[in-house]
Amino acid sequence: MRPGRRGSRPRTRRRPAHEDAVPGMVTAVDRGRYRCLVDPGTPDERAVTAMRARELGRKGVVVGDRVALVGDTSGDPDTLARIVRVEPRASALRRTADDTDPFERIIVANAGQMVIVAALADPEPRPRLIDRCLVAAYDAGMDPLLCLTKSDLADPGPLLEIYAPLGVPYVVTRRGGDLGELRGHLAGRVSVLVGHSGVGKSTLVNALVPEAERAVSQVNAVTGRGRHTSSSAIALELPGGDGWIIDTPGVRSFGLAHVRPERVIEAFDDLAEGAAERCPPHCDHLNEGCGLDGWVADGHAGRARLDSLRRLLGSREGEPDH
Repeated sequence: MRPGRRGSRPRTRRRPAHEDAVPGMVTAVDRGRYRCLVDPGTPDERAVTAMRARELGRKGVVVGDRVALVGDTSGDPDTLARIVRVEPRASALRRTADDTDPFERIIVANAGQMVIVAALADPEPRPRLIDRCLVAAYDAGMDPLLCLTKSDLADPGPLLEIYAPLGVPYVVTRRGGDLGELRGHLAGRVSVLVGHSGVGKSTLVNALVPEAERAVSQVNAVTGRGRHTSSSAIALELPGGDGWIIDTPGVRSFGLAHVRPERVIEAFDDLAEGAAERCPPHCDHLNEGCGLDGWVADGHAGRARLDSLRRLLGSREGEPDH
């Protein structure tokens, strides 16, 4: 607060407490404007457009954040409120551009479940990316759910066999099929959908929330990759107020530079026990002397899982992850 030129009141750094601020949830972010839902599930439910207050400094605001709003919170056209406070986050899903990038980016906040969406064909599944998503989910304290789409094109058995030792819950869907099992996993929770382009995330969202009208596209026949159809994350309430889903843009990579190496193996339950029992102190699981080779040889875990772990750890050291 600055006094006028003729005033005698000294400057102060004391900030207003904003005790009358209105709570809201960020459902979308678009070029510095934040769409917030206020009073959800009540007759006064309304969407409010807000900007970030200067007093927040460099603190970021992402989809899923619980915030405090002041100003015009009526939600009327051409009105603008201010976000003056971001409440403590229960969880934060982070990723980096690659495994050597020191700058992490928070994708969504306060989600309790990560739905890893992977197509069984068109495009082919990418177990390395699934592994990375699992590591990110465990690091964020989120429960993973593997959702395999397009089961009408390929058998889900081989892929499910890879992840059976981890005990990751899963659902299998097909084009035009019933989504009752998936809805059961989403009920009463805030879930974020993650997967690379073309796997059918937007198609699932449109089936779960018909009014969402998320854009969908075909997989490129030459490259076998999908095109980015979702350009930003958006939170959508499930019909009947029975939970939330957060749709995110398709990813081509999932950097884990922010995850400590010793936490990576925690996502591999079938290997973590062997590392604790047989590996020497400070083992990086990449060089000779690692006890996990004997652990696998004795049949406690699959060789494919150990290879996946080592490729993941190697990529964090700057080696290419093919």
